[in-house]
Amino acid sequence: MRHGDKKTKFNRETGQRTALMRSLARSLVLEEAITTTTAKAKALRPFVERLITASKGNTLASRRIVSMRLGTAADAVKKLHDTIAPRYADRQGGYTRITRLGKIGKRAADSSRIELLK
Repeated sequence: MRHGDKKTKFNRETGQRTALMRSLARSLVLEEAITTTTAKAKALRPFVERLITASKGNTLASRRIVSMRLGTAADAVKKLHDTIAPRYADRQGGYTRITRLGKIGKRAADSSRIELLK
């Protein structure tokens, strides 16, 4: 049974899964919109929203927390704190939107576009 097992494993080991989420989060923060599979977009949404909520504090501690979660992406941490977090100062959550694109090309997986709201 899957009681309390909320994370999607993507058929990867823990380190690979962490690297995948960090990479997708960095890309989303820097580009503000990416296209990926629907399952990855759904797993990425809470990861990124927690980062944005943490960065809204704009303290040294919040920068360190976000930096730890994103890895060595100093440019992503800087953009998150300086431009993205102030944009959502009045919003209490729901910073992202997932739009389903369906099957693209010959790929078997459903594709989706995840983007930060303006």
